[in-house]
Formats: sequence, C-alpha cells, structure tokens
Amino acid sequence: MEAYGSCRRSSLSSVDNKASTIPIYRSAPELEVRLEDFEIYAVQRLRVLKGISDGLSRGKKPNEMKILVKELWDAHMSHSLDAHMSHSEASEVTNKDIISHFVLRLVYCREEELRRWFLSMETTLFRYRFLIETVDAQRALLAEFELPYKVVNNVEYESVKDKLNQVLRSTGQSPSSDTAYYKVPFEQVPDLVGSRRVFILKGFAYVAMNQVVSLLVTQYRSYLSKALVLTNRKWTSMIREQEKDRLTPIVEALSTSYFGPDYSQPKDSTTVSLKDIDQLAKSSFPLCMRHLFEKLREDHHLKHGGRMQLGLFLKGVGLNLDDALAFWKAEFSRKVGAEKFDKEYAYSIRHNYGKEGKRTDYTPYSCQKIISSTPGVGDHHGCPYRHFSEENLRAALCMMGVGNRAVENVMDKVRNKHYQLACTLTFEAVHGTSCDAGINHPNQYYSDSRKALESRASTKGA
Repeated sequence: MEAYGSCRRSSLSSVDNKASTIPIYRSAPELEVRLEDFEIYAVQRLRVLKGISDGLSRGKKPNEMKILVKELWDAHMSHSLDAHMSHSEASEVTNKDIISHFVLRLVYCREEELRRWFLSMETTLFRYRFLIETVDAQRALLAEFELPYKVVNNVEYESVKDKLNQVLRSTGQSPSSDTAYYKVPFEQVPDLVGSRRVFILKGFAYVAMNQVVSLLVTQYRSYLSKALVLTNRKWTSMIREQEKDRLTPIVEALSTSYFGPDYSQPKDSTTVSLKDIDQLAKSSFPLCMRHLFEKLREDHHLKHGGRMQLGLFLKGVGLNLDDALAFWKAEFSRKVGAEKFDKEYAYSIRHNYGKEGKRTDYTPYSCQKIISSTPGVGDHHGCPYRHFSEENLRAALCMMGVGNRAVENVMDKVRNKHYQLACTLTFEAVHGTSCDAGINHPNQYYSDSRKALESRASTKGA
C-alpha cells in the first residue's frame, strides 16, 4: 500500500469497486482515514475472520457456515445494504469494508503463516458473501471478474446432457434444461473436482451457474495471494520504517489481538489462597499454566518469559501481591537464595501488580499472545499445543485425565494448527461439559473450570 500521509490521518490510494456490493479489493481506496477508524475497522473485520476460523475448525457444514458468516458480518461490519439505507450510509459501510480489508492485508502480509491464515479466511468470507447475495449482485460480480469462459452452446450441451444430469442427480439436485454451464480447465475448480460435483471431459470441467462461485473463489484466491506478497515487499522496504511511530505499532499488535475480558483483576474480587494453589493448579489450570507451575515446583526457577506468563495468570485468578511475593520467594530462594531474590526478582513482581515503574496494571496473556510467542532453549512458556512434541503432548494430556478418544481429537486439531480448539476439547474432556464459546484466554479456562466444578459439586450435594 503506497501511502499513508504524514498527518494525523492515513490515506489509502484509488479503487474501482462500484460494480458489486462485494469488492474485489483490486487497489486501495482513495480515502482519508482517521487513525482511530484505521484500527477500529480492522478489529471489527478481524472478529468476522476469527469467527469464520472457529466455525471451520469446529467442522460446521456449508449451510451452517453460510448462516454464521451472515450473522458475523451483520454483527460486526453492518453491511446490510437495503432499500431504506441512504446513499451516504451505503458509501460509509462500503468504505468500511474496503478499508478494513486493506488494513488487515498490511497486518497479515508480514509472515508466511499469517498470510496463509488471512488468505484462507478472506477466501471463505468471499465465498459465503457471494452465496448470500441476490442473483443480480452475483451476475454483476461475475461480470467484474471478466472471466475468459463462454457458456456451453446448445449443440455441445445436448451431447453431454445425460452425463451432466447424472452428476446433478448424484449430488441430490434435479436436472433442469434452464441450467447454464461454463466449460473451464478442471484445475481451476479443485474443490468441485475433489467432491465429484462436476462432469470432466478432455481436461475441462462443466461448471453449472450455481457452482460458479468455486471458479470465482479460485480467481480471487490467486489474486489475493499475489497481492499479499507484493504488500509484504512494500511493508518491509518502505512502510514499516516510514510509519514506525504511528502505524507500525498498530499493525504489529493487530495480528495477536484479543477481544475478550483482560482479566487484570479477578472476577467478583475472588482471592486465591496459597494453601489451595497446588490443588487449583491440578484441577483448573490450563495446560500451559499447569506446565509452568509444575516446572517451577520442580526446578525452583523460571526464565523471564515463564515468570511473566505464569505470574500474570496467577494475578488474574486472584493471587494478591503479598501472596505472590511469598509464593515466588519460597520457590526461587531454594535455588538462588532469599537475598538474590529480593534484589533481582521481587521488583518485577511488584511491577506486574502496578506498584513500581509507571504503575501500569498489567494484564494476563491471552491465548493468541501465548501461541505467537517463541520460547527458546530452557524456556517453558508458550502454548504446549503448538510447541510440545506429539509424545510430550500426549503424555501431558493423559496426566490431565483426557481419555484416549479425546486425545486423538485434540491431536487432530493440533496437526491442523487449531491450538485454541485443541485446548477447548481438552477442557471439555476434563470437565465433561461443553464450551461453546471456545477457550480464548487461560484465565477464562480457569474461571469456566471453577464454575463447572462448583456446579458438579452442588449437583452431587443436592
């Protein structure tokens, strides 16, 4: 993206997206964007993409995904364009759509893994937005792509009609003489070929009009993939340095954004007693925190990353400052001595509680931040679902009481890099209850665990 002005607003340069209510995002918009909107729009679109990611990882069916995408879009992007919306309102909504896409393109262009995720989610969003649209809007978008394919003529249609109808019947559809077909190279519709929803002859697939979204998705994915690589080149060569004091911090923070409660203070002013902490670690800590806690007890020491991750988590579950100092000192003194602890480590604990330095009330780390961390040799922080070997992860899950079948389900999610869903499945297996919202924060895991265990105890006592 070529340019953001040096004033308090960011400018994004020319767009031609008037043919359809779904933009193709060929070029950045020529608009003045306030920095506040720059971030707000990106966060709102990110909520949509993360909702899509969760739906896909949970195995939702196409019809369910179609409903989910519409709900997410209406809730976060307010893109319900109707006859009662004024021209200025419609323009504002469309601008929000385009701006948010280009901001996130900057955010997710910077690393291969980020690019892959963004490409997959935006492509899925494009697919279901197309399916939700009216027929007229679909045709407008189809024309905008300027695909070099012609509709199969009557003579050719008659020669393959029986085969085409056979394919339709095999997919549960009724044949119709009104159906138009496009003849395209089969490699351009891999999803249709893979699911045997098209007839193939001499290297060409016969794509029905109601399947044309697959053709558009392939084209869109190819275009966006190339655009992300180009954006990354501009980011690394020019934009990052030019905007290091203004946009760069926003862009770099958005890829690890967390949108839930910050858990800087325990809910309902709940406190945790030192005498109960070992039992709570065993029953209600998520695997990432349980692992850190056990390593601390075992080695009587944690490196900085581990101290921060576990220390802020304990603060969030209700361990007060005095007890935190006593807890860490009891462990570290066994290795480094009480005097060295007081000189080198106590300050950072008080700092986390907002009692030193800038007096900032630091918040516990979210799952996204933990997953994105890169622990080094001798470190124990980070996400076990991402960083553990398969053997170590299986052993850790068994120690938590996760059954064999559930372990396999967790491992399947890990292989597909759905780490938060793997943690969610672990929670459900350990507690015997569903967690529809998914696990997004270690302190959420703890809070939901306490509720589940208290509910189970009250049921038994009734």
